[in-house]
This record gives sequence, C-alpha cells and structure tokens, in this order.
Amino acid sequence: MRVTASKLRENVYQILDEALETGVPVEVIRKGKVLKIVPDKPVSKLDRLKKRKVFVGNVEDIIGMDWSKEWTEMQ
Repeated sequence: MRVTASKLRENVYQILDEALETGVPVEVIRKGKVLKIVPDKPVSKLDRLKKRKVFVGNVEDIIGMDWSKEWTEMQ
C-alpha cells in the first residue's frame, strides 16, 4: 500500500493495523522519497533452538533394544 504522509497522519492506526493483519508493507511518500513500514515477523522459539547431534543412528532401533545386558545390580 502506498500513501502520502498526510494520508498516513489522518488514518495512522487504521493503516498500521491493516499492515499488521495483512503483512503488506506500507510505503509512505514524503518529499519525493519512499519510506517503508514493514511488520516484523516474529521468530518462534523452536526456530531459535540450536541443532545438536545427540543420537547417532536410526531412532527406531532403540525401541526393541534389549538393555538387560547393560544393567547390573547395585551391590
């Protein structure tokens, strides 16, 4: 959406709310230059997690594994 600075001033909250809802940047024309108001895309917590390799192999292999040989009684 492209608006003049005067039009932005008249409807600032409506224009900003529309930009937030649609994700479409607002271009404001001021003194022959174009300024952009762009909604920030929040990053989810899962996207910020650092990938780690903690298991080598096929995860499905551990389901039927016999661990009885690995464990001993405490004395």
